[in-house]
Amino acid sequence: MREFLTSQMGVSIMLAAVVFGVMQGVVAYSIYFERKIAAWIQDRCGPNRVGPFGLLQPIADGLKFVFKEDVIPGHVDKVLFVLAPTIMFVIAFLGLAAIPWGGQWMLDGKLVNVQVANPDIGLLYLLGVGGMGVYGVVLGGWASNNKYSFYGAIRATAQMLSYEIPMGLCLVIVVLTMGSLRLEEIILPQTEYWSGAIPKWNIFLHPLVFIILFITMLAEANRAPFDLAEAEQELVGGFHTEYSALKFGMFFLGEYAHMITASAFISVMFLGGWHLPWLPWAQPEATSLAAVIVKMMVLGGKIVGFLFLMMWLRWTLPRFRFDQLMRLAWLGLIPMTLGLFMITVGLLYFGLHRSWVWTCGGDAVILVLTLMYVAVSRREVSGRTAGMNVIGVGTAAG
Repeated sequence: MREFLTSQMGVSIMLAAVVFGVMQGVVAYSIYFERKIAAWIQDRCGPNRVGPFGLLQPIADGLKFVFKEDVIPGHVDKVLFVLAPTIMFVIAFLGLAAIPWGGQWMLDGKLVNVQVANPDIGLLYLLGVGGMGVYGVVLGGWASNNKYSFYGAIRATAQMLSYEIPMGLCLVIVVLTMGSLRLEEIILPQTEYWSGAIPKWNIFLHPLVFIILFITMLAEANRAPFDLAEAEQELVGGFHTEYSALKFGMFFLGEYAHMITASAFISVMFLGGWHLPWLPWAQPEATSLAAVIVKMMVLGGKIVGFLFLMMWLRWTLPRFRFDQLMRLAWLGLIPMTLGLFMITVGLLYFGLHRSWVWTCGGDAVILVLTLMYVAVSRREVSGRTAGMNVIGVGTAAG
């Protein structure tokens, strides 16, 4: 028994149980913290009645979802109607299996990975699992047999197809830079330093790619200002209009679980994962149990930071119109990522893909060209609008 518990399989099973249990609690309290952040931004109190400081509010909400009457309308496709929130909830947790949580652990004289699964195509696995989450939204909208839900499903489909292109190109740029699809091997080069002081995190190599990837992940998670699939002012509730009780709650839990997975993913890709500069326990050579716990706490802190940023943006920025959403993807992010991809290929050919000066210079060139294009486009649109106004005034006067 001891031999099994100290093997990679035993550690992976125990870690899976721990991660799943912890994430269940984090997902539940993410709703609480979002309500508190919304109250802070809007100068309100937020939940403060159930328990001290309102800390028992998520438990009360969960009990409400469980005991509330579960209504299935007679006009829906019952199989798909029940399957959609299940897909949304389950798929969101599958991506956590490939996240490197704590580097390596020296256990009984042998090193084991603090990771549920360490596939050779870990990055592709996360990308594929993350892309499947939108099927819960699409099936929920389709199965509801409701025009507002159906419009939300159509919007979700268009949004997924549009924003997965720049997301994929951003990840290809990171793969070209790191030379690997294994998430642990993407972290290890980021634990090195420039001039012995600045960590070689990918956010410093490709800051523009980091920003674009974060934007696309907001869109993939249906988070504001990209939550067009559930726009209350236009579509009542979008894809979950007909849902109630526990199935309605599973949609929300799946959304927050997707946010956690996306935050862990972008932390691994651009912020060194479990690495923290100048902290001895968060370095690759630290393999004790205390070091593993510290590394997991470091990665957890980065995830919490991204969750706070996502919630802050929701209550700060207005929602896009759908034409603006599509224009941002097809006329903004996709051309930018294509340009960044070509520059990265060129730098890789000359062996300069890990040079801070050249990579940041390439990002700066693409950003300047994009801003120039936007300025020229706005001038042309303003000129056409002014011309149309002049023609309209002349016609009215005539």
